Amino acid sequence: MSETPPSSFNERPPERLQVSVPQIKPIMTYVLIGVTVAVYVIQFLVETVYGFDLLFLYGGKVNEYIMQGEVWRLITPILLHGSILHLGMNMYALYIIGSRLERFYGHGRLLLLYLLCGFSGNVLSFVLTENPSLGASTAVFGLLAAEGVFIFQNRKLFGKTNTQRSLMNLVFILGINLVYGFAPGTQIDNMGHIGGLIGGIFFAWKAGPSLKISGQSPFLHIVDQRKKGDLVIASLVVFIGFTVIALIPFITS
Repeated sequence: MSETPPSSFNERPPERLQVSVPQIKPIMTYVLIGVTVAVYVIQFLVETVYGFDLLFLYGGKVNEYIMQGEVWRLITPILLHGSILHLGMNMYALYIIGSRLERFYGHGRLLLLYLLCGFSGNVLSFVLTENPSLGASTAVFGLLAAEGVFIFQNRKLFGKTNTQRSLMNLVFILGINLVYGFAPGTQIDNMGHIGGLIGGIFFAWKAGPSLKISGQSPFLHIVDQRKKGDLVIASLVVFIGFTVIALIPFITS
């Protein structure tokens, strides 16, 4: 007498989905850190020899010199730092955030984001503050903003819980830094940070990675749907927009 086995014995085990994610190494992040550290070493050695910060004199954000046409000062401050602690904090943040973003942004797009955020931060600082400034934090704040946009725009892929947790952490970090920057006695260029944030948001909203899962089950992979034309448009919007803002002091003076 034969018996029919339970249906569970006839069912195939569920397929285990394999979703591959980009394996891009953060080479550009390492390059940016290496270049910035090298510039600081030169900055420190030159100051030791001559007794004053020659690189800041020629590359720092100094409104008076920008008004005289030295417009490179709207980007070169991201390579200069006031102390080893200042450098260390910015490079640590760049390593953490840049490594995460570059995995999805790729090398060239991360570099473009970094430079545009540094530019937008220094422009807003130039227009709204008179104090000289230097440091990569304008660009780093832009990376933070871009990461927030990236998580929000891909929230369906990351899931509700992970998205909320990640965004809350970013908002907390940004909030603490901005509040501390406005505290009396601090020498922090908050307008530069805010400018970097705005530049990062505008760029990432239109040019940041827009992910979807592609392929056939069980072998799936994540692809970026963003078009190259979106990258061009976002870059022009940020660059032209902040260039117009930078012209305000020249027009009103």
